[in-house]
Amino acid sequence: MTRAAVVIALALATGLPGAPAAAQADYPSRLVTVVAPSAPGGLYSLFARIIANRLEQRLGRTFLVENRPGAASVVGAAAVARAAADGYTLMVASGATLAVNVTLHKTLPYDPVADFVPIALIARVPEVLVVDPVLPVRSLADLAALARREPSRPLTFASAGPGTAQHLEGEMLNRALGLDMTHVPYKGALPALNDVIAGHVTMMFSPVANALPMIEAGKVRVLGLAARERVEALPDVPPLAEIGVPGFEASGWFMLVAPAATPAPIVARLHAELQNILADADLRAQFVRQGLIPAEAAAPDRLKAYVGEQIAYWREALERIGLAGME
Repeated sequence: MTRAAVVIALALATGLPGAPAAAQADYPSRLVTVVAPSAPGGLYSLFARIIANRLEQRLGRTFLVENRPGAASVVGAAAVARAAADGYTLMVASGATLAVNVTLHKTLPYDPVADFVPIALIARVPEVLVVDPVLPVRSLADLAALARREPSRPLTFASAGPGTAQHLEGEMLNRALGLDMTHVPYKGALPALNDVIAGHVTMMFSPVANALPMIEAGKVRVLGLAARERVEALPDVPPLAEIGVPGFEASGWFMLVAPAATPAPIVARLHAELQNILADADLRAQFVRQGLIPAEAAAPDRLKAYVGEQIAYWREALERIGLAGME
């Protein structure tokens, strides 16, 4: 064997296997993209910015937030599922992205379990049922009575679009109370909330974080929470399950994920960093003030199991209200 051949053989035997390990040890060595699969301005973007800023401070590299809206997060999620699994493309995903869309859509261009690896649960996002304050409604019983008393006055509920949490929760309430409210979709939760405030729509389920300033200003009236537990930012508002709709629960949640084949050491590094970030007392206090529920720590394997449990929950819920395969 010639000297050149020996050098090449040694490189193949010892150099190449170490290259991926060295790349992982140096992670991140360049810009990392955090995809928010929605238009700017919503909770996807909020969480993406928080995570990107904090990781940038801790790891000394640029973390860029990129909005990829479309089809209730389907467009962005499909793009991330096809991205290189090297840790340089991450995504903020919601319960809709990873659980609801599986049953809501007849076909989905990604598999939430097979195509992504969870890194960390970011926060839970309770939603609150709010109505136009001019409406003579202060309870679920009042809402049902109004529908019976004035059948010619159509009741409507707004949402951030078909298939969003607000849409599903409205349909769940329709069924639970035997109502016939009409769904009015918008291109975003804030425009929908604005039309409730203006009296153009009867009511909507809104993330507490969005509705809180309007509630405090008296621009909307609160009927109850879609969550199973009370929220510190609204301590006097009971869950709907306690005031007329037993078992009603539709809380949202957000999670940071990466393409499924992302190397385990990179996933472990990001998971450890996120757990430290999300344990920060100031950040948790900020979440609480905004009506969010700080997430409990959970390992990626447990989060993968949780996604599977949520898929099963929403499959049953969507089949029950007739929205399976709607899209």
